[in-house]
Amino acid sequence: MPDDPQWELALLATVQAFYQRLLSEHLGGEIPSPAELAHDAIAQPADARATLAQMHRWIQLLDMAISPAMLRIGMKPDLDAEVAEALLRYFARHRDDSAANRDKTDLVTTFLYRHPRVPGQWESKGYGLDGSIPLSPFEIALLEILSESDVPALPEEHVQLLREFGSLLDQANRFHDFNTLMDSGIIPRVRELKASLGESIYHPGVLATLAPYNASFGRRFDVLFADAAREIREFSRQLEELGGTILTTVDGFEVTVEHIAALDESALLQADYAAALDRFRRFAQLKKELERRPPFRRSQPLFADAPAKRSGGNGAAAAAAPAPARILKYEPAPVTPQAISAEEAKVKRVEESIRVFVRVADPRFRQIVPMRYFNLMLSPSEIDACTADFLEQNSPRADVARAVLRLVAMSARMMTEMEELRRSPRYSTLWRLHADSLAALLEMTRQVPDGVASLTATPNRWTATTEKEGSIAITLDKVRTRASEAEKVLSALSN
Repeated sequence: MPDDPQWELALLATVQAFYQRLLSEHLGGEIPSPAELAHDAIAQPADARATLAQMHRWIQLLDMAISPAMLRIGMKPDLDAEVAEALLRYFARHRDDSAANRDKTDLVTTFLYRHPRVPGQWESKGYGLDGSIPLSPFEIALLEILSESDVPALPEEHVQLLREFGSLLDQANRFHDFNTLMDSGIIPRVRELKASLGESIYHPGVLATLAPYNASFGRRFDVLFADAAREIREFSRQLEELGGTILTTVDGFEVTVEHIAALDESALLQADYAAALDRFRRFAQLKKELERRPPFRRSQPLFADAPAKRSGGNGAAAAAAPAPARILKYEPAPVTPQAISAEEAKVKRVEESIRVFVRVADPRFRQIVPMRYFNLMLSPSEIDACTADFLEQNSPRADVARAVLRLVAMSARMMTEMEELRRSPRYSTLWRLHADSLAALLEMTRQVPDGVASLTATPNRWTATTEKEGSIAITLDKVRTRASEAEKVLSALSN
């Protein structure tokens, strides 16, 4: 039992009022509360602990009746932040490992992130005096909200899981097609990651990682979904102009223009997660089928009758003959300043994540940095650069340490993109995105030798020992090796 039952009663009363209003709107009628749990009875209970026990049972009953989809619909932008904070406190204090309550906690936290009390409240960034990354303003706010809750300790293996969310979001933001997003496996992977966190899902640090991911991924998902819906409606309109009614068949079900006319994108986005995911899968399959076999006539190519004339008049046979398969090759686009800028930002994030890991890891094992697909091995000098407390200084040794960190991050990024290429379907949209990123990284490596040379060529900027000169050369050799491997990969794809 809590030390202050009256405080928890007040908390649960806020949750009760919101839950009853939500159910009343859903059912179209008022949901009365038990007489002993009315407002006056809670305000001055004869036996606070007995009333609290009864309130617990009543809230649990209401909680069972409310699905995550209902909660998502009920949490409108104008909802009082105090109600959302009370819900989060309730879930954190009475946590369980069920998928429904995990989803509800996730939804409430994301709502608080999307709707701060003060606009721009979570956007502050900076570094601590020692160069370390401080807690984000949102995590500090969560620590305050959950200060009365028994926050679970965060195991090291769960810290490792949280690192995956950044790379998954980077991948999602590179998609320009709804089908590619659905085929990527990001959604089930994130679902699996959240489930594997167990009770750690209620830790402020975990929630502070999940909420920004949810908000950013949600924005990208909504944009791609809206684009896909627009394309499908255009297919439907063109079919209807030709007098047709059946668009295509998905999972044995005939999709007609009437189905598309009745499509409600906003309702689909608000549906229960499990049902919505299956509908999104069917939606992506519909778009894929329409792209593969569009249901309307396309304009005939110029001189389309020429093959028939050359074939001795057997035009029907010529038309029926399948076109020879064309072998696709990767044709790299010119590397633009925008592409370089995007890769620079990714390299910086990888650099920061490597540095943070090394600083907090056990000194016996910090030379092995776990990445998504491989373990990144660090040399002693690279570990020294990660743990240096002078990176913010304007000095020769700080210049060298920053250069080493950048080289390590660039090497890791090239290894990641080469592995992503190996795992992605050949010539898919996702595959080409990884190839383009690798091309941009190669362009960046071409400037690396000159930058490193400038650190060693001028005596008044370089006062390190021969041993340290050799250490930066070792790191540079790693980058050259990765760049050579990347050039071979892209060359093979282009031939």
